[in-house]
Amino acid sequence: MQTKFILYGGFDPEQTDNGNPDFSLEIMKETPENGMVLIVPFSKEVDRIIPTTERVKNELNAQKWQKNIKYEVASQENFILQLESADVVYFQGGSSLKLLEVLKKYPNLKDLLKGKIVAGDSAGANVMCTFFYTPSTDKVLEGLGILPIKIIPHYKEKYAGKFESIGPDLEEVLLPEYTYKVFKY
Repeated sequence: MQTKFILYGGFDPEQTDNGNPDFSLEIMKETPENGMVLIVPFSKEVDRIIPTTERVKNELNAQKWQKNIKYEVASQENFILQLESADVVYFQGGSSLKLLEVLKKYPNLKDLLKGKIVAGDSAGANVMCTFFYTPSTDKVLEGLGILPIKIIPHYKEKYAGKFESIGPDLEEVLLPEYTYKVFKY
């Protein structure tokens, strides 16, 4: 099976809706019966892990049909073992720099993701790419390079041109909030 990457432009935390059901459906439609979803909260502050993890589980459960799905929250100590048994790896949004710092500790991450469904929400999408722009710091930064693209989640017209001289050979992906794009490798 190819690795399926689903990159999400993020959401507006001021809105109280339940995100984008199409994004959750895209994740769940190829998740196998008795599949395991590993939720990676390494971009979050500790006090945000439980509520955001519950939100992700609720959104995915709403799209799982009658499949039996197991969920696990990743820990840095057991991350490699957890990845090995996961069918879906969901990298939550939050601080791209914080997530990048943690994930750099796992140099073989690209190999560990092979054949899985990998969802990246905002910061989770950023770190998968070669370059990303983050509005919170107004900087273009280098990601892990797992996907040969440059990305701007939470895209607004005012961010146009941020990659002008960076990675001209890379596809530019502009993802407004509540939109996603699928890549298969």
